[in-house]
Amino acid sequence: MQITGLKKVLGAALFGVSVAGASISGVAFAQDYPFRDITTVVVWGAGGGTDSINRMIMSEMETHLPVSINVINKTGGVAGSNGMVYAMNQPDDGYTLVGLSESNVTAAVQGGWDKKFEFWHPFIVGGSPDLISVPANSPYNTLEELVDAANKEPGSIPAAASGSGSIHHLNLLAIEKGADATFKFVPYKGSAPGQEAAIAGEVQLVVTSLAEQAPLLQGGLLKPLAMLTPDDVVFDGKTIPSAFGIYEGLDAYLPLKQAIGFAVHASASDDVKAAITTAFEKAMASTVVSEWATANFYDIGGQSGDEASALFSNLESTFAWTLNDLGVAKVDPASLNIEKP
Repeated sequence: MQITGLKKVLGAALFGVSVAGASISGVAFAQDYPFRDITTVVVWGAGGGTDSINRMIMSEMETHLPVSINVINKTGGVAGSNGMVYAMNQPDDGYTLVGLSESNVTAAVQGGWDKKFEFWHPFIVGGSPDLISVPANSPYNTLEELVDAANKEPGSIPAAASGSGSIHHLNLLAIEKGADATFKFVPYKGSAPGQEAAIAGEVQLVVTSLAEQAPLLQGGLLKPLAMLTPDDVVFDGKTIPSAFGIYEGLDAYLPLKQAIGFAVHASASDDVKAAITTAFEKAMASTVVSEWATANFYDIGGQSGDEASALFSNLESTFAWTLNDLGVAKVDPASLNIEKP
């Protein structure tokens, strides 16, 4: 009887431990998001605009979250498709974000992946206008001189404009179309490598954003020829003319504007989206972000949720059909159910 009684006591004790353990486990699984570090996968190269903005905004968002956000780069593919596919294949639990830009909306029509951009739930930090520049020692001092040289020997002048399908590549294509010129496009894994190639003399011109080129222009390493926007820009005390005033008809293809930020899976839970949105909005409202944007020649966005999704949907439509009209889309936008703008 004593042994039987002891078994009952031990059984009851073990049952209690089991229940307590289950209760503790339940509490662990019920922890509020986020309870471990987050990773942001930037699809473009280190040092470029998308990388710089993501490192800045993630650092500021960290101050409003109980965890750290680690930023890594996974480049390559078509229009940043390698990084997007990697992030897509991670769980939709909010612990993997993807750092991206407007250029990624062309991945589908270029065969990089087979999904519309609505796969993502995006957040937009901002963007900077594009311009076309040449190395400081270039013989070309105006856009007209550069285009005339290209017309004499079509396809002979190498040009950097990030990766295929990026906004910079689209702007280069638009210049070719509007100015009736043909350059030799050389793709690079981001803006920074393309700019370095121009400085090193590997290419004779580069199309990237003012924010990305600013320190190189100020340092006398690059020479600006024209803004790819309707208005002139005064930079460092000098006026950079608008290409619109040089060649008629550019407004049929330009301007194409940046929208740089990050995204989480659209299928992520409402709690995950709410936590990220709160941290994002607090970060965007900080003086750190506004001062950084001003110092680095960026315009602030701040859109998230339905508003950001609508903007990216419009960009996807505009970019996809622009590529199609320029004759360089590999996949018919209509086959992807991308509506015409």
